[in-house]
Amino acid sequence: MQTEKIYNQDGYCRTFKARVLSCEALAEVRSDGAAFGVILDKTAFFPEGGGQSSDTGNLGNAYVMDVQEINGEIVHMTDVELPVGEELVAELNWEERFRKMQNHTGEHLLSGIVHKQFGYDNVGFHLGTDGMTVDFSGTLTPAELNFVEYVANRVVGLNVPVTVSYPTPEECARMDYRSKLDLVKDVRIVTIEGWDVCACCAPHVTQTGAVGGIKILSCENWKGGIRLHVLCGLDAMDDYTCRIEQTARISQQLSCKQLEVAEAVERVMKASQAEREKSAKLRRVILDMKVSALEATDGNIVMFDDILDNNNLRDWVNAGVQKAGGICAVFQGNDEDGYRYIIGSRSVKLRAWSKDFNAALNGRGGGSDEMIQGTVKAGEAEIQAYLK
Repeated sequence: MQTEKIYNQDGYCRTFKARVLSCEALAEVRSDGAAFGVILDKTAFFPEGGGQSSDTGNLGNAYVMDVQEINGEIVHMTDVELPVGEELVAELNWEERFRKMQNHTGEHLLSGIVHKQFGYDNVGFHLGTDGMTVDFSGTLTPAELNFVEYVANRVVGLNVPVTVSYPTPEECARMDYRSKLDLVKDVRIVTIEGWDVCACCAPHVTQTGAVGGIKILSCENWKGGIRLHVLCGLDAMDDYTCRIEQTARISQQLSCKQLEVAEAVERVMKASQAEREKSAKLRRVILDMKVSALEATDGNIVMFDDILDNNNLRDWVNAGVQKAGGICAVFQGNDEDGYRYIIGSRSVKLRAWSKDFNAALNGRGGGSDEMIQGTVKAGEAEIQAYLK
């Protein structure tokens, strides 16, 4: 007996009763906790397909964390075993389902407008818990993307009908509809009246007004075309709220109006760059002073610093190597968190020497015979004592 697909005709079905036809233990418990595969006589749970992740929800006392179509059967992955033959009440995670319907219908609308206006095909689609991406076979300028987004949201406001139909093969042959596959039978057509006709297996809202709004977040080049990151409806609202909160925090920190944060950040970045350049010059002066203060010795030179950057430290060590009969080592950090080191030498083969050094001071690192770098979890007194 094949499972009746309630979601094909009624995307708004949230709860239903279904009889358990079979319940089989999976070969092994999945990472998400699924341990059993359940087949029902009917289901409103949409299985993963067409670029969209599956619905989740409850089935009796079991949690449905995934739904897959396997060998023509719709299998509900549950965390507990269910009795075969028993009729159970099922409930979808409606918030998740509705958000997916908003996004998927919004994607159809965007794709239909792009196809009509620019002739590009939708060649890729993904809708999961991490957002939605849409791939097109050609490129669009920022102005063209703004146009597409504006028209799509106008159509949302018009609240036009979104309908589902099952045309015969003969009717399909006469129809002009979008499809990534060469379909010949059991074709499910989703129509946004006046704007798009597309073959699709997923649930959709019944009026464009339910999409609630469409926002293109970003665009990137993708396999000769473009990939759009898009959010619709409640997902778009959540994203907007998060962005407003971030903008408010930045504007407060920079003491500027929210709509002026970009200019304020640019000013801060320019000032920061100027300070970095000034600091680099000052560090170079300090380095020259430290190099001038180096004295020749037959033993080791051990130095500690909290000002110079990595390039300065290497230059300091290179200068010290010319003065030291043993090694020249510089350490930067503190006793609590540890130190990073650069060590050089003309007389000691450091690659072999570093094994004992790292073992004694709880260190990690390596390099060549002439210079090594790494970190140690030891205090300054321990380091000084070891290298004395």
